Amino acid sequence: MSADVLERAEPSTPPTFEAPRPRGLGAKTWAATWPKLLAVGIAVGVWQVVALSGWKPDYLLPGPGQTFSRLWEAAVDPDGRLWSSLGTTLRRGLFGFFIALLLGSLLGIAVSRWRVLRAGIGSLITGLQTMPSVAWFPLALLLFGLTENAITFVIVLGAAPSIANGIISGIDEVPPNLLRAGHMLGARGVDRYRYVVLPAALPSYVSGLKQGWAFSWRSLLAGELLVSVPGVVALGSDMSNARNLGQADLVIALMIVILLIGMVVDVVFSSLTNRIRRRRGLTGLDSVPS
Repeated sequence: MSADVLERAEPSTPPTFEAPRPRGLGAKTWAATWPKLLAVGIAVGVWQVVALSGWKPDYLLPGPGQTFSRLWEAAVDPDGRLWSSLGTTLRRGLFGFFIALLLGSLLGIAVSRWRVLRAGIGSLITGLQTMPSVAWFPLALLLFGLTENAITFVIVLGAAPSIANGIISGIDEVPPNLLRAGHMLGARGVDRYRYVVLPAALPSYVSGLKQGWAFSWRSLLAGELLVSVPGVVALGSDMSNARNLGQADLVIALMIVILLIGMVVDVVFSSLTNRIRRRRGLTGLDSVPS
C-alpha cells in the first residue's frame, strides 16, 4: 500500500481550542472602571458646556473648575468641617439603616410566615414604601423635636418597608422542593430559616437591602436639609447654609460628595450581588453565546 493511501486512511487530528485565559485583577478593575470614568467625563463636559453657554451667571451656576477648586479647599481646610460633616452624615445613615435592617428583616419574615399578617399588613408595607419620606418630617418633629431621633425615625420608616418587601419576595420564591428537602434533613423551626429559607432568599434580600439603603440615604439628606440639630454639623445642613449664603460652588461641591458616596455604596452592593450570582451559577446573559 502506498504512503499516500496510508496518509489518507489515518484519521484527521481534531482541532484544539485553547481556553480563554482569565483576566488579571488589573484588567478586571479597568474593565469595571472605565465605563464609570467615561460617564463622569461626559457629565462634566456637558456641565462645562452649559456653564460656558451663559444660561446662568457664574455665581449661580459655577463651572467644574471653580467647583472642584472649592471642593479641594474644603477637603484640605485645617478646621476639617467637611470631614466632620461627612462623619456625622455617615454615622446617622449607618445607624438608621442598621435599625431598619433589623426591623425590616423581622417584619418580612413574620409576614411571610403568618398568612394573617400578610393579609393584614402586606399592602400596608407597600404603601409605606411608596410614601415620600418628606411627609414623615412634620410628625417626626412633633414627636422628637429638633433632635437626632427625628432624623433616625424618618430613615427607619423610609428603609424598613423596602427591606421587608425584599425578604418577602425572596421567601415567596424559594422552591418547594428545597423546603421539603430541608424538612427531611431535620431543618425545622429556626434552623429552617437559618439554613434553608434565608440562604435561598438571599438574592432578593440583597436587592431589598440595596433599595432600602437608597431610601434611607435620600431620607437622611432630606432630613438634614429640613432639620438642623443645634451644634451638629452635617452635609445636609452645610448645603442649606451654603444656599442661604449664596455659595453655589459649595452647594454643588457637597452634592458631588453625596453622589460619590452613593456610587461607592452601589459598587459595594453590586459586588456582593455579583458574588452571590457567581456562586449560584447565575452569570447573566454575557456568558451565554448568541
